[in-house]
Amino acid sequence: MTGKAGRRAHGRPLPDGPAPFTTLVELTFQKQKVEHWIRFGRKSYEQILDRRRSVVGLVPNSVFAFVRWAAGEHGTIISRIDIVRAIGRGEPFQTLPFVRPGGDILLRLDTWPKVEKALRAIDAVEALGLDPADASPDHWRHVHNRLTANLEPQTYTPERHAAWLCRRRIAP
Repeated sequence: MTGKAGRRAHGRPLPDGPAPFTTLVELTFQKQKVEHWIRFGRKSYEQILDRRRSVVGLVPNSVFAFVRWAAGEHGTIISRIDIVRAIGRGEPFQTLPFVRPGGDILLRLDTWPKVEKALRAIDAVEALGLDPADASPDHWRHVHNRLTANLEPQTYTPERHAAWLCRRRIAP
């Protein structure tokens, strides 16, 4: 074997492919029909498949929000948001449609009213001047639990963020 097929067969990544253990997310955009997009997260890889589909990669331990929306003849069929931590080699994970292999799901909501509240929580973190991908994973779990119970989540504050950064420094 020679060329790309030979390199792939021997287990080495292709030069233009994602790094090993990258979490891959399939994105789709068909106007007024299907929209899958990344709301926040740091992409380490991107491959455009065609004008409607692409695949993005995220490195282990990075946090991202994946939004899925679809409409039918009579309106919205599905509205979902998942905030996920990309997993590393050998870590346990939950499966998630369009995400390979899966991830540590921090928040999982469906129905437009709850998705909209989660998007507002993301906007609130950004209003602090922070990247939501840098916010504490515990905050996204808190938002999930509160919105699932039809309660308002507590606001993420600079003090909470500072506590998260300190905890991350001292605990691996």
